[in-house]
Amino acid sequence: MTDVLPGDVAVIGAGPAGLMAAEVIAQSGARVTIYDAMPSAGRKFLMAGRGGLNLTHSEALPAFLARYGAATTHLARAIEAFSPEALRTWSEVLGQPTFVGSSGRVFPEAFKASPLLRAWLRRLDGLGVQLALRHRWSGWDGEGRLLFETPEGRRVVETRATVLALGGASWPRLGSDGAWVAPLAAKGVAIAPLRAANCGFTVAWSDIFKDRFEGQPLKGIALSFGAHVVRGEAMITRNGIEGGGIYALSAELREAVIAKGEATLLVALRPDLDAAELAAKLASPRGKQSLSTFLRKAIHLSPAAIGLLQEAAIASGTSLASLSPASLAGLINAVPITLNGVALITRAISTAGGIAFDGLDADFMLRHLPGVFAAGEMLDWEAPTGGYLLQASFATGAAAGRGVLKWLG
Repeated sequence: MTDVLPGDVAVIGAGPAGLMAAEVIAQSGARVTIYDAMPSAGRKFLMAGRGGLNLTHSEALPAFLARYGAATTHLARAIEAFSPEALRTWSEVLGQPTFVGSSGRVFPEAFKASPLLRAWLRRLDGLGVQLALRHRWSGWDGEGRLLFETPEGRRVVETRATVLALGGASWPRLGSDGAWVAPLAAKGVAIAPLRAANCGFTVAWSDIFKDRFEGQPLKGIALSFGAHVVRGEAMITRNGIEGGGIYALSAELREAVIAKGEATLLVALRPDLDAAELAAKLASPRGKQSLSTFLRKAIHLSPAAIGLLQEAAIASGTSLASLSPASLAGLINAVPITLNGVALITRAISTAGGIAFDGLDADFMLRHLPGVFAAGEMLDWEAPTGGYLLQASFATGAAAGRGVLKWLG
């Protein structure tokens, strides 16, 4: 059955970008309905907050903006207009004051996403915003009206303006499945291919290594690729490696793997010890201890770290026991791992690629589709974890909302 439901503004997507666009528009008195394919709002937002909701980062704005790389010039105005400080104030007004963690990351004092989302939905309800769930957007009809597939059948919606905030293609079970690419491409909208961002990579581990060390962490390490070096942690998976340190290098690693088929990541297992210190420790007598026991006690390497060393030695056609103290010291702080693929986008934290900024005007309106705006992760930008992802989603949502108000006059 087809219904025609006239309304003022439709926001498609109930994540941070969509909710923020709806708030900005509704504050002007316009009628707003948020449509989402899921049975509840903010599902990926809630997932992001499972380990602590990292809203934004406290670093100075110039350094903050530089985190967006090539997209900085396109995002700067939106983030300056809704800055990290403005986001913290907004959260506090909702009854969720924030604090700065030791790494400079900003979290709500409640730490979780659910109290903030509940307060936000109450505010939107007070502004008269309607929420239409289980509405999967499928494009437009011949008259330019929005089409939604629902459990009750197809619905047709007529609007004065539309904000698309459908996310990327990571975590499709939470609603971000990239299905919006086809209807927009059919309208002539330029879209950069969606790729995994803040993601893991595949590695051809030996059966012995992956059977023993799958799920084991590598802590207190430094990872490097080319000129880029980061400190952090990583997690060994059955088919590769992932974790915060990997995510920080994932953009460069991904492009190298795509271009060349593989990339070599270097891991320093004891980055706080230089080669001379390590060699001196390794040169001390180990008596009857096995090499693994010696490395565990003298160098404080974990079993997983020792396994990684053995994996690298075997790959090079040698053994750890045959290495001199100086050579072993060099390997400990430059363990090569050959990445031979990018992990599935469905397991990535975020998505690179999306609607090209050249196809948007300064108000985030699609040049090919007057009255249709876009925001959030469906735009062609990426950023590291640490609050930068959510900040840009909030800020572009607010910018698209202001664009709608300008369009409506």
